[in-house]
Amino acid sequence: MQEMSQRALDLGVPMSVHFDITYRCNERCVHCYLDHDDHGEMTTGEIKRVLDELADAGTFFLTLSGGEVLMRRDFFELLEYARHLMFNVRIKTNAVMIGEVEAQRMVKLGVDQVQVSIYSHRPQVHDAITKLPGSLRRSMEAIRFLTQQGLRVTIANVLMTANLRDHAGVQALARALGVQYTLDPTITPKMDGDTSILNLRIPGSELNGVFHNENLVGNVEEFCAAPPVPDEDVMEGYPCSAGHTLAYISPYGDVFPCVQFPLPSGNVRRQKFLDIWNHSSELNDVRSIRAKDLPVCSTCSHVGTCTRCPGLAYMEGNMRGPSTADCEKSFHRTGIRSANMLRREGQEDRPISSGPLIHIQPMTAQPVVQQ
Repeated sequence: MQEMSQRALDLGVPMSVHFDITYRCNERCVHCYLDHDDHGEMTTGEIKRVLDELADAGTFFLTLSGGEVLMRRDFFELLEYARHLMFNVRIKTNAVMIGEVEAQRMVKLGVDQVQVSIYSHRPQVHDAITKLPGSLRRSMEAIRFLTQQGLRVTIANVLMTANLRDHAGVQALARALGVQYTLDPTITPKMDGDTSILNLRIPGSELNGVFHNENLVGNVEEFCAAPPVPDEDVMEGYPCSAGHTLAYISPYGDVFPCVQFPLPSGNVRRQKFLDIWNHSSELNDVRSIRAKDLPVCSTCSHVGTCTRCPGLAYMEGNMRGPSTADCEKSFHRTGIRSANMLRREGQEDRPISSGPLIHIQPMTAQPVVQQ
């Protein structure tokens, strides 16, 4: 995979595409960043044409998501077409509409992985987040159907104030079902710029506990008080894969560097995908950025290890600037203040804790999407 990713980067191939085929959803999750009304999503024929263009562009990993993908009546027609084109297909879903028949069809079509959002092991908490009574029961039944058919399933647990104490229970559920478990403490602003849902982010004191909880990840390393010195290779590196080997397409044909990077870069209803990928001035601007070009982050001791999201930085006003949410994560992961925090606080760089440190592993090579 590393060789494949590097080759895609060298050749400028969009190896992974995240395609939201609808924003409509049967849940109304309190932390969701989407507008669930249909403002003219692409037709079956339009999506098939785009899939053809993605195949021609060299895309291999295709993530189908939403909204809720099964809200589209043509979902299985689109899935069958994607598999005909030999995409490695991953599906993100709340699974409420998946029964035994749907699970069997996914197996027959060769779906690689299904990611299901579960927020709590307690129905009253999960259902309060989704605002759909009975949603936990229905999602759990679907996970059982999917695993019985032999599909790889991952439970994705977005951590927020509403379910702060429930991650151990969800992890236990995943273990009992024999499926993978991922935890993500990222809450993003709505795509229209509304930041009110950021109030759902867990406080820093709690985030510190998450990063030092062995039961969540198990990769224990001794804490090192000395901040690492960025080397030359790190400074020449790219912030992330967005716009380099990864792209996002909305239900309306809009192309962005990533699902969490809402920089409009073209529309596949008006241009071919490959023309956008190769010639979009916005994507080329994103690709021009190296770590050394980040005015604040290039001076930071975390520059080589931070999970800085340029999309979150963009939503804060500058894609070359720091993402305060990621600065906070780095701080609570290591105990060392970021350059951005020091600049704002006017303090010296210093560690604040000691003891074993847990590194949370990323969910997948794909961008995180909260269902």
